[in-house]
Amino acid sequence: MEDLLKVGVITTTHGIRGEVKVYPTTDADRFLDLEYVLLDTGREKRKLEIENVKYFKNLVILKFRGIDNINDIERYKRCPLLVERKDAVELEEDEYFIADMIGIEVVTEDDKPF
Repeated sequence: MEDLLKVGVITTTHGIRGEVKVYPTTDADRFLDLEYVLLDTGREKRKLEIENVKYFKNLVILKFRGIDNINDIERYKRCPLLVERKDAVELEEDEYFIADMIGIEVVTEDDKPF
């Protein structure tokens, strides 16, 4: 089971003050309840505190505390944003995270492999 769940991917910068456009891989309104995300740079996971959330078409525009310049965030284009499982949304009955379904064995109703 994955300890970290992807909630979005940084697509590009927005303006010159350090904001980014994020393609959400979860309900876009989810970002309103988040205090921070983990930026996966490929080498490390960097904790970024969310300062402001806006919406533009199908994207979320995020401003992170302490990142106030386009040059400080531009290198993170295409990087995933993650949350810890303990901070994930609570699922309804018969709902599952995609990360938990990858690699599971699927069988038919009569227990034959699918």
